[in-house]
Amino acid sequence: MKVFLKIALLCSLSAAAWGAEENFEQANVETTLPAIKRGADEVMGNCHACHTLKYIKYRDLVALGISQAKVDGWRGDEPMDAPLKAQMSEADAMAAFNKVPPDLSLMSQARDGGVNYLYSYLIGYFNKPDGTLSNHIFAETKMPDMLGMSNATDEVQKTAIKAKARDIVSFLNWTTDPHAAERIQLGKYVIAYLIVITTLLYLVKRQIWARIKYK
Repeated sequence: MKVFLKIALLCSLSAAAWGAEENFEQANVETTLPAIKRGADEVMGNCHACHTLKYIKYRDLVALGISQAKVDGWRGDEPMDAPLKAQMSEADAMAAFNKVPPDLSLMSQARDGGVNYLYSYLIGYFNKPDGTLSNHIFAETKMPDMLGMSNATDEVQKTAIKAKARDIVSFLNWTTDPHAAERIQLGKYVIAYLIVITTLLYLVKRQIWARIKYK
């Protein structure tokens, strides 16, 4: 009986989670370099003040193709191998938000719904009738509406904000695995090598067995 109840509970929780994911807007993240670069600009301009990206180094941004001059402007006196620390100290963050803002390096994988959750969260801000700010995805959020969705008055503004949010999510999707493109390229070489070596071994095998057959 207990086992049955546990299974039923897990099924209900899974169904609830699935229902919640269905309510997320589709991010349709881009993996193109221009989109990721635009996202980096948005993150460094709107998010880096409070959030860290501890698994990303300034050197990674240069390797991505962002100019050295721009990266130097972001890092200040930090060395190139330093992780992207928040500009706000943890003490100031606690004083302002009563909690330390989470690290964003793996955020697109850390939330149920992944990139769709992040995108929906960024564009989910609205003003309640009493004038206070809330969010459709996470009503108790402490984060300000950095993109200004709650004050957007027409579709043109909302479309522009959604484009920025999509770029941010595209960049955060990249930060979860910044070396994915290198691995994919290496994988192509490995597969090509395996095809060549397999072909050569097959030809050698045929020659050896041909001699044995005739003897």
